[in-house]
Amino acid sequence: MPAMDEKNGAARPLLAVRDLCVSFFTHVGEVKAIRGISFHVDPGETVGIVGESGSGKSVTSLAVLRLLPYPGRIMSGNVTFRGEDILSKSAGNMRALRGNEISMVFQDPMTSLNPVFTIGEQIVEALAVHGGKKSPAEARTRAIEMLNLVGIPDPEARFGAYPHEFSGGMRQRAMIAMALVCGPSLLIADEPTTALDVTIQAQILELMAGLREKTGASIILITHDLAVVSEACSRIIVMYGGQIMEEAPSEELFENPLHPYTKGLMRCIPAFGGAGRERLVPIPGTPPDLLKPPAGCPFVERCREAMRICLSNRPAFYGEGRHRASCWRLDPEAPK
Repeated sequence: MPAMDEKNGAARPLLAVRDLCVSFFTHVGEVKAIRGISFHVDPGETVGIVGESGSGKSVTSLAVLRLLPYPGRIMSGNVTFRGEDILSKSAGNMRALRGNEISMVFQDPMTSLNPVFTIGEQIVEALAVHGGKKSPAEARTRAIEMLNLVGIPDPEARFGAYPHEFSGGMRQRAMIAMALVCGPSLLIADEPTTALDVTIQAQILELMAGLREKTGASIILITHDLAVVSEACSRIIVMYGGQIMEEAPSEELFENPLHPYTKGLMRCIPAFGGAGRERLVPIPGTPPDLLKPPAGCPFVERCREAMRICLSNRPAFYGEGRHRASCWRLDPEAPK
Protein backbone atom coordinates (compact mmCIF):
# COMPACT_ATOMS: atom_id res chain seq x y z
CA MET A 1 0.00 0.00 0.00
CA PRO A 2 1.45 3.45 -0.86
CA ALA A 3 1.94 5.83 2.04
CA MET A 4 -0.76 8.44 2.53
CA ASP A 5 -0.28 12.17 2.89
CA GLU A 6 -1.59 13.07 6.34
CA LYS A 7 -2.74 16.54 5.26
CA ASN A 8 -5.07 15.64 2.41
CA GLY A 9 -5.39 11.88 2.51
CA ALA A 10 -3.93 11.47 -0.99
CA ALA A 11 -1.35 8.81 -1.82
CA ARG A 12 2.14 10.15 -1.25
CA PRO A 13 4.55 9.90 -4.21
CA LEU A 14 7.50 7.58 -3.86
CA LEU A 15 9.91 10.27 -5.13
CA ALA A 16 9.23 14.02 -5.22
CA VAL A 17 11.57 16.64 -6.70
CA ARG A 18 10.77 20.32 -6.05
CA ASP A 19 12.48 23.36 -7.61
CA LEU A 20 15.77 21.53 -8.10
CA CYS A 21 18.72 23.62 -9.33
CA VAL A 22 22.12 22.12 -10.20
CA SER A 23 25.23 23.96 -11.40
CA PHE A 24 28.72 22.95 -12.53
CA PHE A 25 31.47 25.42 -11.62
CA THR A 26 34.00 25.21 -14.45
CA HIS A 27 37.08 27.28 -15.31
CA VAL A 28 34.95 29.29 -17.77
CA GLY A 29 32.09 29.95 -15.36
CA GLU A 30 28.94 28.50 -13.82
CA VAL A 31 27.01 26.08 -16.03
CA LYS A 32 23.40 26.09 -14.84
CA ALA A 33 22.57 22.53 -15.85
CA ILE A 34 19.22 22.21 -14.01
CA ARG A 35 17.07 25.29 -13.44
CA GLY A 36 14.16 24.75 -11.09
CA ILE A 37 12.53 21.48 -12.12
CA SER A 38 9.72 19.75 -10.21
CA PHE A 39 8.24 16.29 -10.78
CA HIS A 40 7.20 13.17 -8.90
CA VAL A 41 7.12 9.39 -9.32
CA ASP A 42 4.29 7.33 -7.84
CA PRO A 43 4.68 3.78 -6.47
CA GLY A 44 4.70 1.21 -9.26
CA GLU A 45 4.83 3.85 -12.01
CA THR A 46 7.15 4.07 -15.03
CA VAL A 47 8.05 7.67 -15.85
CA GLY A 48 10.03 8.64 -18.94
CA ILE A 49 12.36 11.64 -19.04
CA VAL A 50 13.11 12.56 -22.64
CA GLY A 51 15.14 15.28 -24.33
CA GLU A 52 18.16 15.85 -26.52
CA SER A 53 21.75 15.67 -25.28
CA GLY A 54 22.53 18.38 -22.74
CA SER A 55 18.92 18.87 -21.64
CA GLY A 56 19.69 17.79 -18.08
CA LYS A 57 18.21 14.28 -18.00
CA SER A 58 21.20 12.40 -16.61
CA VAL A 59 22.21 15.24 -14.29
CA THR A 60 18.75 15.05 -12.73
CA SER A 61 19.16 11.36 -11.96
CA LEU A 62 22.64 11.85 -10.52
CA ALA A 63 21.38 14.70 -8.34
CA VAL A 64 18.59 12.49 -6.97
CA LEU A 65 21.18 9.91 -5.93
CA ARG A 66 23.67 12.60 -4.83
CA LEU A 67 26.26 11.21 -7.22
CA LEU A 68 27.02 14.45 -9.06
CA PRO A 69 30.62 14.43 -10.30
CA TYR A 70 32.94 17.29 -9.40
CA PRO A 71 32.48 20.24 -9.96
CA GLY A 72 28.70 19.73 -9.85
CA ARG A 73 26.68 21.08 -6.94
CA ILE A 74 23.02 21.09 -5.92
CA MET A 75 22.29 24.78 -5.48
CA SER A 76 18.72 24.64 -4.16
CA GLY A 77 15.55 22.61 -4.13
CA ASN A 78 14.18 19.61 -2.35
CA VAL A 79 14.26 15.86 -3.07
CA THR A 80 12.21 13.48 -0.93
CA PHE A 81 11.94 9.70 -1.04
CA ARG A 82 9.07 8.14 0.90
CA GLY A 83 8.61 11.58 2.45
CA GLU A 84 12.21 11.78 3.78
CA ASP A 85 14.58 14.52 2.66
CA ILE A 86 17.40 12.95 0.64
CA LEU A 87 19.52 16.09 0.46
CA SER A 88 19.93 16.29 4.26
CA LYS A 89 20.95 12.66 4.73
CA SER A 90 24.47 11.81 5.87
CA ALA A 91 26.91 10.09 3.52
CA GLY A 92 26.41 6.83 5.40
CA ASN A 93 22.63 7.00 5.16
CA MET A 94 22.86 7.74 1.44
CA ARG A 95 25.05 4.67 0.92
CA ALA A 96 22.37 2.63 2.68
CA LEU A 97 19.65 4.18 0.48
CA ARG A 98 21.47 3.51 -2.79
CA GLY A 99 21.11 -0.05 -3.95
CA ASN A 100 18.65 -0.98 -1.23
CA GLU A 101 15.92 1.55 -2.05
CA ILE A 102 17.07 3.35 -5.22
CA SER A 103 19.25 1.72 -7.86
CA MET A 104 20.58 2.97 -11.17
CA VAL A 105 21.48 1.37 -14.47
CA PHE A 106 24.16 3.60 -15.96
CA GLN A 107 24.47 4.53 -19.62
CA ASP A 108 27.22 2.30 -21.00
CA PRO A 109 27.44 -1.30 -19.72
CA MET A 110 30.87 -1.65 -21.33
CA THR A 111 32.36 1.00 -19.04
CA SER A 112 30.09 0.32 -16.04
CA LEU A 113 31.12 -3.33 -15.73
CA ASN A 114 34.63 -4.09 -14.49
CA PRO A 115 36.40 -6.14 -17.20
CA VAL A 116 38.68 -8.05 -14.76
CA PHE A 117 35.88 -9.46 -12.56
CA THR A 118 33.26 -12.00 -13.56
CA ILE A 119 29.62 -10.99 -13.90
CA GLY A 120 28.77 -13.10 -10.84
CA GLU A 121 31.48 -11.51 -8.71
CA GLN A 122 30.18 -8.05 -9.52
CA ILE A 123 26.58 -8.92 -8.63
CA VAL A 124 27.74 -10.56 -5.39
CA GLU A 125 29.77 -7.42 -4.58
CA ALA A 126 26.68 -5.23 -5.04
CA LEU A 127 24.77 -7.57 -2.73
CA ALA A 128 27.57 -7.47 -0.13
CA VAL A 129 27.77 -3.66 -0.15
CA HIS A 130 24.03 -2.98 -0.07
CA GLY A 131 22.24 -6.17 0.91
CA GLY A 132 23.65 -6.96 4.35
CA LYS A 133 25.59 -10.02 5.48
CA LYS A 134 25.10 -13.19 3.47
CA SER A 135 27.16 -16.34 3.24
CA PRO A 136 29.07 -16.91 -0.03
CA ALA A 137 26.64 -19.70 -0.92
CA GLU A 138 23.59 -17.48 -0.26
CA ALA A 139 25.09 -14.61 -2.27
CA ARG A 140 25.88 -16.91 -5.20
CA THR A 141 22.36 -18.36 -5.15
CA ARG A 142 20.82 -14.89 -5.10
CA ALA A 143 23.03 -13.71 -7.99
CA ILE A 144 22.09 -16.74 -10.10
CA GLU A 145 18.41 -16.08 -9.32
CA MET A 146 18.79 -12.52 -10.61
CA LEU A 147 20.58 -13.64 -13.80
CA ASN A 148 17.72 -16.04 -14.41
CA LEU A 149 15.13 -13.32 -13.65
CA VAL A 150 16.55 -10.99 -16.31
CA GLY A 151 16.50 -13.75 -18.92
CA ILE A 152 20.17 -14.71 -19.17
CA PRO A 153 20.32 -18.35 -20.39
CA ASP A 154 22.25 -20.94 -18.36
CA PRO A 155 22.76 -18.52 -15.43
CA GLU A 156 24.95 -20.90 -13.41
CA ALA A 157 27.51 -21.05 -16.20
CA ARG A 158 27.19 -17.34 -17.01
CA PHE A 159 27.86 -16.50 -13.35
CA GLY A 160 31.55 -17.16 -14.01
CA ALA A 161 31.74 -15.35 -17.37
CA TYR A 162 33.52 -12.02 -17.92
CA PRO A 163 31.86 -8.93 -19.45
CA HIS A 164 33.69 -9.34 -22.78
CA GLU A 165 32.03 -12.75 -23.16
CA PHE A 166 28.58 -11.13 -23.13
CA SER A 167 26.87 -9.37 -26.04
CA GLY A 168 25.68 -5.78 -25.61
CA GLY A 169 22.15 -6.85 -24.76
CA MET A 170 23.40 -9.48 -22.30
CA ARG A 171 25.63 -6.93 -20.58
CA GLN A 172 22.63 -4.63 -20.21
CA ARG A 173 20.65 -7.48 -18.67
CA ALA A 174 23.52 -8.12 -16.25
CA MET A 175 23.51 -4.44 -15.26
CA ILE A 176 19.77 -4.63 -14.58
CA ALA A 177 20.29 -7.78 -12.50
CA MET A 178 22.96 -5.98 -10.47
CA ALA A 179 20.69 -2.98 -9.92
CA LEU A 180 17.77 -5.14 -8.76
CA VAL A 181 19.67 -7.66 -6.61
CA CYS A 182 18.75 -5.88 -3.36
CA GLY A 183 15.10 -5.36 -4.28
CA PRO A 184 14.97 -1.54 -4.65
CA SER A 185 11.68 0.37 -4.78
CA LEU A 186 12.93 2.72 -7.53
CA LEU A 187 15.06 1.85 -10.56
CA ILE A 188 16.61 4.66 -12.61
CA ALA A 189 17.61 3.47 -16.08
CA ASP A 190 19.80 5.95 -17.96
CA GLU A 191 19.67 5.32 -21.73
CA PRO A 192 19.35 1.53 -21.25
CA THR A 193 18.82 0.86 -24.97
CA THR A 194 21.55 3.08 -26.45
CA ALA A 195 23.86 1.31 -28.95
CA LEU A 196 21.56 -1.73 -29.08
CA ASP A 197 19.80 -2.82 -32.26
CA VAL A 198 16.03 -2.43 -32.38
CA THR A 199 15.32 -6.09 -31.65
CA ILE A 200 17.45 -6.07 -28.50
CA GLN A 201 15.99 -2.68 -27.52
CA ALA A 202 12.51 -4.21 -27.60
CA GLN A 203 13.69 -7.14 -25.49
CA ILE A 204 15.24 -4.85 -22.84
CA LEU A 205 12.09 -2.71 -22.64
CA GLU A 206 9.90 -5.80 -22.40
CA LEU A 207 12.19 -7.12 -19.67
CA MET A 208 11.91 -3.91 -17.64
CA ALA A 209 8.12 -3.87 -17.98
CA GLY A 210 7.97 -7.48 -16.80
CA LEU A 211 10.27 -6.78 -13.85
CA ARG A 212 8.10 -3.84 -12.79
CA GLU A 213 5.07 -6.12 -12.75
CA LYS A 214 6.92 -8.86 -10.84
CA THR A 215 8.70 -6.68 -8.28
CA GLY A 216 6.36 -3.65 -8.03
CA ALA A 217 9.30 -1.27 -8.41
CA SER A 218 8.87 2.19 -9.91
CA ILE A 219 11.06 3.05 -12.91
CA ILE A 220 12.49 6.30 -14.26
CA LEU A 221 13.49 5.71 -17.89
CA ILE A 222 15.87 8.33 -19.26
CA THR A 223 16.28 8.51 -23.04
CA HIS A 224 16.54 10.79 -26.05
CA ASP A 225 14.25 8.48 -28.04
CA LEU A 226 10.53 9.30 -27.99
CA ALA A 227 9.73 5.94 -29.56
CA VAL A 228 11.23 4.19 -26.53
CA VAL A 229 9.17 6.08 -23.94
CA SER A 230 5.97 5.80 -25.99
CA GLU A 231 5.99 2.03 -25.51
CA ALA A 232 7.44 1.75 -22.02
CA CYS A 233 6.14 4.67 -19.93
CA SER A 234 2.79 5.65 -18.47
CA ARG A 235 3.86 9.29 -18.09
CA ILE A 236 6.48 11.36 -19.96
CA ILE A 237 8.50 14.42 -18.92
CA VAL A 238 10.06 16.45 -21.76
CA MET A 239 13.20 18.40 -20.79
CA TYR A 240 15.13 21.10 -22.66
CA GLY A 241 17.82 23.52 -21.53
CA GLY A 242 17.74 22.31 -17.93
CA GLN A 243 13.99 22.82 -17.56
CA ILE A 244 10.79 20.83 -17.98
CA MET A 245 8.92 21.85 -21.11
CA GLU A 246 5.97 19.47 -20.91
CA GLU A 247 4.61 16.61 -18.80
CA ALA A 248 1.70 14.34 -19.66
CA PRO A 249 0.40 10.77 -19.70
CA SER A 250 2.07 9.01 -22.62
CA GLU A 251 -1.00 8.65 -24.80
CA GLU A 252 -2.04 12.28 -24.28
CA LEU A 253 1.41 13.58 -25.12
CA PHE A 254 1.49 11.82 -28.49
CA GLU A 255 -2.11 12.63 -29.36
CA ASN A 256 -1.98 16.29 -28.34
CA PRO A 257 1.49 17.76 -27.73
CA LEU A 258 1.22 21.28 -26.33
CA HIS A 259 4.75 22.70 -26.33
CA PRO A 260 6.44 23.75 -29.61
CA TYR A 261 9.55 21.79 -28.60
CA THR A 262 7.54 18.59 -28.11
CA LYS A 263 5.85 19.19 -31.46
CA GLY A 264 9.29 19.61 -33.03
CA LEU A 265 10.44 16.30 -31.57
CA MET A 266 7.34 14.62 -32.98
CA ARG A 267 8.14 15.93 -36.48
CA CYS A 268 11.55 14.23 -36.24
CA ILE A 269 10.07 10.75 -35.74
CA PRO A 270 9.86 8.59 -38.89
CA ALA A 271 6.32 7.35 -39.59
CA PHE A 272 6.11 3.71 -40.67
CA GLY A 273 3.23 2.19 -42.59
CA GLY A 274 1.91 5.49 -43.92
CA ALA A 275 0.57 5.94 -47.45
CA GLY A 276 3.01 8.72 -48.31
CA ARG A 277 6.64 9.47 -47.60
CA GLU A 278 6.70 12.56 -45.44
CA ARG A 279 9.99 14.37 -45.00
CA LEU A 280 11.36 14.65 -41.47
CA VAL A 281 11.51 18.23 -40.21
CA PRO A 282 14.57 18.91 -38.03
CA ILE A 283 14.48 21.55 -35.32
CA PRO A 284 16.64 24.45 -36.55
CA GLY A 285 19.36 26.02 -34.41
CA THR A 286 21.27 24.71 -31.40
CA PRO A 287 20.48 24.25 -27.68
CA PRO A 288 21.03 27.27 -25.39
CA ASP A 289 24.39 28.05 -23.79
CA LEU A 290 23.83 27.21 -20.12
CA LEU A 291 26.78 29.40 -19.13
CA LYS A 292 24.47 32.26 -20.12
CA PRO A 293 20.99 30.75 -20.12
CA PRO A 294 18.14 32.81 -21.57
CA ALA A 295 16.04 34.78 -19.11
CA GLY A 296 12.81 33.57 -20.67
CA CYS A 297 11.92 30.30 -22.37
CA PRO A 298 15.05 28.24 -23.18
CA PHE A 299 13.55 27.24 -26.53
CA VAL A 300 12.89 30.80 -27.69
CA GLU A 301 15.73 31.02 -30.27
CA ARG A 302 14.52 27.88 -32.08
CA CYS A 303 10.78 28.32 -31.70
CA ARG A 304 8.53 29.09 -34.70
CA GLU A 305 5.83 30.46 -32.40
CA ALA A 306 7.97 32.70 -30.17
CA MET A 307 6.63 36.03 -28.94
CA ARG A 308 8.42 39.02 -27.45
CA ILE A 309 7.58 37.96 -23.87
CA CYS A 310 9.30 34.61 -24.46
CA LEU A 311 12.67 36.39 -24.58
CA SER A 312 12.47 37.97 -21.15
CA ASN A 313 10.00 36.04 -18.99
CA ARG A 314 10.01 32.37 -18.09
CA PRO A 315 6.54 30.96 -18.86
CA ALA A 316 4.35 29.39 -16.23
CA PHE A 317 2.85 25.91 -16.61
CA TYR A 318 -0.53 25.74 -18.28
CA GLY A 319 -2.82 22.80 -18.89
CA GLU A 320 -5.53 20.68 -17.38
CA GLY A 321 -5.31 17.61 -15.17
CA ARG A 322 -2.03 15.72 -15.51
CA HIS A 323 -1.08 17.41 -18.80
CA ARG A 324 0.94 20.62 -18.39
CA ALA A 325 3.35 22.62 -20.51
CA SER A 326 5.52 25.67 -19.95
CA CYS A 327 4.62 27.96 -22.86
CA TRP A 328 3.27 31.50 -23.14
CA ARG A 329 1.17 30.43 -26.15
CA LEU A 330 -1.02 28.44 -23.75
CA ASP A 331 -1.82 31.50 -21.67
CA PRO A 332 -5.54 32.28 -22.18
CA GLU A 333 -4.59 35.90 -22.83
CA ALA A 334 -1.98 35.09 -25.49
CA PRO A 335 -2.71 36.22 -29.09
CA LYS A 336 -4.09 33.43 -31.23
